[in-house]
Amino acid sequence: MLSTANNQAGLSRAEGRSPKVCVAIATRGRAEILAQMVRQLARQSLQPAAIIIVGTSADDIAGLQSSEQIILVRAEPGLAAQRNVAMAYVPGDCDFIVFFDDDFIPDELWLEEAASAFDRNPSIDGVTGDVIADGIKGQGISIDEALRAIETHRLAIADDIAYGYSPYGCNMAFRWSVARDLRFDERLVLYGWQEDRDFGAAVARRGGHNVKIKSAFGVHLGVKAGRTSGRRLGYSQIVNPLYLVRKGSMTPTNAAKHIACNFCSNVIRSLAPEPHVDRLGRLGGNLLAIRDIAAGLAAPERAAQI
Repeated sequence: MLSTANNQAGLSRAEGRSPKVCVAIATRGRAEILAQMVRQLARQSLQPAAIIIVGTSADDIAGLQSSEQIILVRAEPGLAAQRNVAMAYVPGDCDFIVFFDDDFIPDELWLEEAASAFDRNPSIDGVTGDVIADGIKGQGISIDEALRAIETHRLAIADDIAYGYSPYGCNMAFRWSVARDLRFDERLVLYGWQEDRDFGAAVARRGGHNVKIKSAFGVHLGVKAGRTSGRRLGYSQIVNPLYLVRKGSMTPTNAAKHIACNFCSNVIRSLAPEPHVDRLGRLGGNLLAIRDIAAGLAAPERAAQI
């Protein structure tokens, strides 16, 4: 079954205009990286009609100026809450909304390639790009390293599409006619942890497909500043997947795999922790979550109280 809103696919082409794309960025504690990321957006072949940046304080958006294109907003901390505020500022005639992390560096064709995927296939409602390097898995990646990786990868780009792919929150786009009345679950507090999967599942329930395309790619720097503490993240690693199973946004099998993988990694690597990862904190959060589950007290929002 196709989404009822998909009859708008190809509308911009039929009207003889470029698609209207809006970019939403939630940020906290990374003003310098954010400014560099915004400069990269200025190089996009398809320029966004609006860049909506939601910080939690004036310091988060220091160095940026509001304009017709750039909308600066403040909100309470929390990835889901900040993204929801951004959605309230999206113009009604937007075709697609794109969510970028403040430390994601997209290739110059990212927006154009995503818009083209939507336009070519009316059954697509969600698009995730290809993360060719992810600093979240290590000590982080510098801007210069990211730009070199993007330039090199551009020479070997593949036009490929994978269906049934859960969105990855650092770089994902949705058809606005489908997503406009949806919101991120604010019970998934702080860093959100699986908020992208939950939102993508809500989009998919409307009949369209979530896909991954390799022609839209970039680098996730994995900046460590502004991230949730290890203990809080560890709690969310256990509790959030179980919560999403109850919501129907995640299968029990996928949830079990996520929980087992994270818990085992934290146990094993806590014996010789990486300098850039709070493994002991994450393991402590995992154990606290297990205790809460046994006591019937587990809830995603309790991570903010740890």
